[in-house]
Amino acid sequence: MGFLDKLRKKRPNRAGRPRVFLLGLDGTPYGLMQDLFAKGVLKNLAEIAGKGSFHQMATTVPDVSSVAWTTFMTGVNPGRHGIFGFVDLKPGTYTNYFPNATHVRSPCLWNLLGKAGKRSIIVNMPSTYPAQELNGTLIAGFVAIDLERATYPKTLVPWLKQIDYRLDVDAALARTDKDKFLEDLDVSLENREKAFRKLMLEEPWDLFAAIVTGTDRLHHFLWDAYEDETSPYHGAFIDYYRKIDAMVGRLYESLEGETVFLALSDHGFGRLHRDVYINRWLEEQGYLTFSSEKKESIADMDPAKSKAFCMDPGRIYLNVKRRYPGGSVLPGKASDDLREEIAGKLGELTFQSDGGPAEPVLQRVYRKEELYDGPFLTSAPDLILLANPGNNLRGATGRDNVFDLQGPFTGMHTRDDAFFLCDRPTGEPEDLHILDVTKTAASLLDSSAAERIEGKALLSGRGT
Repeated sequence: MGFLDKLRKKRPNRAGRPRVFLLGLDGTPYGLMQDLFAKGVLKNLAEIAGKGSFHQMATTVPDVSSVAWTTFMTGVNPGRHGIFGFVDLKPGTYTNYFPNATHVRSPCLWNLLGKAGKRSIIVNMPSTYPAQELNGTLIAGFVAIDLERATYPKTLVPWLKQIDYRLDVDAALARTDKDKFLEDLDVSLENREKAFRKLMLEEPWDLFAAIVTGTDRLHHFLWDAYEDETSPYHGAFIDYYRKIDAMVGRLYESLEGETVFLALSDHGFGRLHRDVYINRWLEEQGYLTFSSEKKESIADMDPAKSKAFCMDPGRIYLNVKRRYPGGSVLPGKASDDLREEIAGKLGELTFQSDGGPAEPVLQRVYRKEELYDGPFLTSAPDLILLANPGNNLRGATGRDNVFDLQGPFTGMHTRDDAFFLCDRPTGEPEDLHILDVTKTAASLLDSSAAERIEGKALLSGRGT
């Protein structure tokens, strides 16, 4: 008898309104999950998947957490929620800023549920800082920098400090001492689970979202250790997933009544082979010119001589008049023609290693209308680049070469290898997207919120 059968025997058959428990494993790819299922590392998750559903899923373009999790938590595309990357430009300027929860232009799922009298507990969801008031509890995730501002209600803060709750892993340790980095991952996970369990058991809730971001940190710095079984850190990589799976077993055992268990990742992951500096390419092609040798940011470009620039990760903006203070490109046909010209040249961008064949860098170049719609489409990048595996698109300035590989990262995000898992059968959905998970969660809760959410529901509150 598996652990699910034991749980079902002892659980009360409570007839009440359905609840949804959602586990997020940031950056955990479908392919990795399949591998760890086959190797017996994720026994609990494999058993849940075996009796329910497990699917590969696509996420947003770009495939970064700020865009993906915001899309998930609002249930709408970036053209409606207004977040297009980790870093953006202040309107009408070339100055960077970091969008946070106050910049999200569409209500989150828990806000919509709250209007229907339903209570949500959200722990460690990226892009929720600073914590906003809701019907329930929220402990913000990446990028959260102050525990008090990250927590609603603030009465929870003393207990979080008491258990040494950590808003994030200290990623700097991965650059100096990987053993201490791994220790920090373990402690952060242990204390995160304490918060999950306390709130699960002591607070009423209809929606509970428990997000683990240590997986993303592990992959960025130690993806090579996963692929290389001779690496001194391979065992530690696998053990971290064993600890996550053990936590899942304990959390699942705590669920009662008509609770549906959902799990997902916000994007996939793969091996990083090279960084691709798009602003350097734009310089070489004559589309971007800097005012002097100082090239610390886009603010240092010569706007009168620049037609386009790039923001992380692979978002190209045309320097159009009236959109930017020094815009040099006329709106209308001139900007449309320029966009097509740049897109065509990028489609021919290749990388050739020593003695190897020339390989295309990009899988696709999207026009913004192909990905987004809504009131904030005018703020979207004009071109959004989707890389082929191994090519990490960068918006940094001041680089001497288009292709390089610097820094400690060995893993990079991917778009089409996220996962979705459920403890109920969902059939075989086509073209599964992260928005479908939001729609499913809202539909399970029988909320009118589902009507405002994009995507398709894989389950509903009736007949689950």
